[in-house]
Amino acid sequence: MNFSVKTGEADKIRSACVVVGVSSPRRLSAAAERLDKATRGQLRELLKHGDIDAGCGKTTFILDPKGRCQAERILVVGCGKERELSPASFRKIVAAAAKALQDSGATEAASFLCQLKVEDRDLVWKARQTVEATREALFRFDELKSDAKPPKRPLRRLAVVVAAREDLDAARRGIRTGTAIADGVELARVLGNRPGNLCTPSDLAEQAKALHKENPELKVQVLDEKDMHKLGMGALLSVARGSRQPAKLIVMQYHGRGGEENPVVLIGKGVTFDSGGISIKPGAAMDEMKFDMCGAASVIATLSAAARLQLPIDLVGIVPATENLPDGDASKPGDIVTSMSGQTIEILNTDAEGRLILCDALSYADRFDPDVVIDVATLTGACVVALGHHATGLLANDQELADELLEAGRMAADRAWQLPLWDEYDEQLSSNFADMANIGGRSAGTITAACFLNRFAKDYRWAHLDIAGVAWRSGKEKGATGRPVPLLMQFLLQRCEAQERA
Repeated sequence: MNFSVKTGEADKIRSACVVVGVSSPRRLSAAAERLDKATRGQLRELLKHGDIDAGCGKTTFILDPKGRCQAERILVVGCGKERELSPASFRKIVAAAAKALQDSGATEAASFLCQLKVEDRDLVWKARQTVEATREALFRFDELKSDAKPPKRPLRRLAVVVAAREDLDAARRGIRTGTAIADGVELARVLGNRPGNLCTPSDLAEQAKALHKENPELKVQVLDEKDMHKLGMGALLSVARGSRQPAKLIVMQYHGRGGEENPVVLIGKGVTFDSGGISIKPGAAMDEMKFDMCGAASVIATLSAAARLQLPIDLVGIVPATENLPDGDASKPGDIVTSMSGQTIEILNTDAEGRLILCDALSYADRFDPDVVIDVATLTGACVVALGHHATGLLANDQELADELLEAGRMAADRAWQLPLWDEYDEQLSSNFADMANIGGRSAGTITAACFLNRFAKDYRWAHLDIAGVAWRSGKEKGATGRPVPLLMQFLLQRCEAQERA
């Protein structure tokens, strides 16, 4: 889909459809006001008779505009009662407009929604979210359907109309950034949606190598199990023992500043299918455990998006990838393994495997002398209980880093919520037989999982993002969401802006 920027008045733009907003009870936006005058009061008349619903996200087509309107049709989008839209409401109306346009058969349209006021947000943000929300609303995953039926007349071009020529550059910056992030989100969604038989650790490695071909500045190295044995990654390898698919450690590097600075290291949990191992999961909804590699997908996608934008920042992405399956050689509850750090771990539950592969990746990250390390993982069901499906769980050993991520989530409409990382929780990991256990009991499961990881991140500033509640949707809308790619990209953009100011 192509996004462009232009200037013009709503009543004079020639288009298959113009998109304008109205608020309740009968407030017209500036663009809608011009259309109302051009159509001799048609919009106000329809509002008066209740034929236009001004509720937030409601859409109404005017198929045969009267008077001097140059567009073939008008799409009126309800904005609710607020005089200034909230960021969430703006995304909602953009998505609603995109779906309505797609269903209408209009192949191109001109949107005036970026001219609406959004609290605490500028035009760059509005243009960026127009791309991201539109692409999210129109995303389809049908690559494995033999009878896929795409829309006969899909929306192919959307022009973002700004009020003045001096706004063009800002809108173009927003569209460029939004396109790169939307590409990353869609890559993460595609990888997450692929089934475990088609998205194995080797497949993830090949995907990373394919990105190197598209972006040569994105360097990719893949370590196999022999390499991991030499490094002493006993925790990661203990998870892989039950699978016939060999584990991989995927390392991606992007030197946007020539490798001159300590990099940001992103680590993504890549369990391409998680049965729970010997501590096997219940059968209901186990198919959704193909999504247990969404952390890996988000890291791969973020590195790809950063390279496409040519961000002036040094990045490293590390993806420990494996399956977790039951087998005669699989790890058993009570087994003790030695991690790359030399610390020993008593495996009390083989379904707490994500932290076992992440702890070795955290130790491996130290060789890059990182500025900060952020791991991303569908780690605990307890996070879903605590935060539902709205916010990512955030824990960190550095408050400044945590604050950066919280702000990034707020600005990207991909929010996180911080949980405590107190010593009292760490005590729940004590073991009679090893340096630590891999679980800390039923209470505070998200926090004790982070406490476990924190034991391997003592030498640098580190944050943990538990995305178990936000990485995918269940039910009728089942599928990967691509979160937290927007949060991670906003975090990187903020760092680049801070460097530029300095």
